[in-house]
Amino acid sequence: MAASLAACGSSSKGGAAGASGSVAQRGTYKIGQPYKIDGVTYTPQETFTLSETGTASWYGPGFHGKSTANGERYDQADRTAAHRTLQMPAIVRVTNLENGRSTVVRVNDRGPFARSRVIDLSRTAAEEIDMVGKGTARVRVDQLQAESLAVKDVALSGGGPAEQQQAVAQIASGKRAAPATTPAPVPVPAPVPVAAPPPPVMQASYEPPPAPAAPAQTVYATPPRNAVPFGAPRSASGDAPPTVASLSATTATATPSSQLSGFFVQVGAFSTHENAEKQRGAVRSYGNPEISQVSANGRDVYRVRLGPYTTQDAAGIVADRLKRSGYGDARVVAE
Repeated sequence: MAASLAACGSSSKGGAAGASGSVAQRGTYKIGQPYKIDGVTYTPQETFTLSETGTASWYGPGFHGKSTANGERYDQADRTAAHRTLQMPAIVRVTNLENGRSTVVRVNDRGPFARSRVIDLSRTAAEEIDMVGKGTARVRVDQLQAESLAVKDVALSGGGPAEQQQAVAQIASGKRAAPATTPAPVPVPAPVPVAAPPPPVMQASYEPPPAPAAPAQTVYATPPRNAVPFGAPRSASGDAPPTVASLSATTATATPSSQLSGFFVQVGAFSTHENAEKQRGAVRSYGNPEISQVSANGRDVYRVRLGPYTTQDAAGIVADRLKRSGYGDARVVAE
């Protein structure tokens, strides 16, 4: 485990120069407020005993050098991960249930948000459990309690990624004692008996009504067919996109993308070709975006789409990463 994290925060393989190795980073400890993605509310919370099973994915070149959810700079060569609710930093072991290989990673980012996916690994961590080529893998995530407590202490003291990894290595080698989870109990003297106990006080209990169920959402689990870059800033257009119902009744003009079939990721729909072209340029690093012109409610609409992809899963991974980078309108559509 010490070897697994030894390179974190000190390497800068590929992508933007100076991502995490050239300048020492200060540490932060973050839990965060509840947030909503695609109608699903996620509530971050501090825990040290998490264990869960699900699908892992990975992210790499397109996000290299950009900020993570806790303010660090993402380095695809580090052994880090994104989790939807764990505190940051936290240390977990990820085991590929398909081949038995495992890696230890430090959580410093939020995601993934596709259904059934429980963790998003850096490229190096994904390589260690042999899932880069396939894109996803069935995994078990086990939080390491002593190591998570140690990096919390270091981060609260201002220690950055390098100091946090050093603390993990020291625990693994026995050179650092594991922090206590709770303060040691203090002896309490026996209570002095009284003549008679006070009469009981009746208390009414109240159980709040169950919260209304969230509306059904369609989210696609996403094994990528290649490493899909992401992280470009969103281009604002000011155009209100047409409704899903109106677009479903449109007929595409004879543009190259409209003649293809399969699954697409629609990034936006615009009333002017100029705004669509701006959006197209902003998302080029995610694939090969095309503009298709359609008629909706008697007016021309210019749609910006990536694809086609042969499966919903392949399109879903692109849509998920676009949303994480600020393109909240990205969605999978079928032609």
